[in-house]
Amino acid sequence: MCQLVESIKLKDGKILNLEYHQNRMDRSMDELFPKAARIPLASAISIPADCTSGVFKVRVLYRETIEKIEITPYLFRSVKSLKVVHHESIDYHLKYTGREILQHLFALRGIYDDIIIVKNGLVTDSFAANLVFFDGQNWVTPLTPLLKGTQRQFLLDQQIISEKEIREEDIRSYQKVGLINAMVDFDDMPVVPVERIF
Repeated sequence: MCQLVESIKLKDGKILNLEYHQNRMDRSMDELFPKAARIPLASAISIPADCTSGVFKVRVLYRETIEKIEITPYLFRSVKSLKVVHHESIDYHLKYTGREILQHLFALRGIYDDIIIVKNGLVTDSFAANLVFFDGQNWVTPLTPLLKGTQRQFLLDQQIISEKEIREEDIRSYQKVGLINAMVDFDDMPVVPVERIF
């Protein structure tokens, strides 16, 4: 079985949205390792002295127990165009390190920066982010994500975004789409006009 991973944002020495990562980790453990002891992330992660300024990605790799924790500087990736790709049976409801099917779909993007994955006619996610669509008044996120991201859940809880079924043919009814994940906040997300979706 592949390792599971939590990718957590460390900004200026502070771990962000830790409760959301803990909740997702607990759900994953309950599904795969119901007899294993819970892993408290707060006590497992130590912040090195040279990681107290700037943005870093904390990768917690685990199965029944934590196997490795990596902390690396984070570089934001520019996304200015998107390509729609299709896969009818993809399943990524748990955050595994093994992402071969996602990497295969990402390779289909051609000259474009990232992808929008459509499954059974419904919009899901991009390669490594949840999607939020702007209709001129409100931001909505697909009801059918491949992975329920921590930033997505935070924004839902804050009522900054709402859930809605979005079909492939609905994409053009929106003005723009943003990409969010644990490392990319709503205020800093790349935003792509629908005219740049191919």
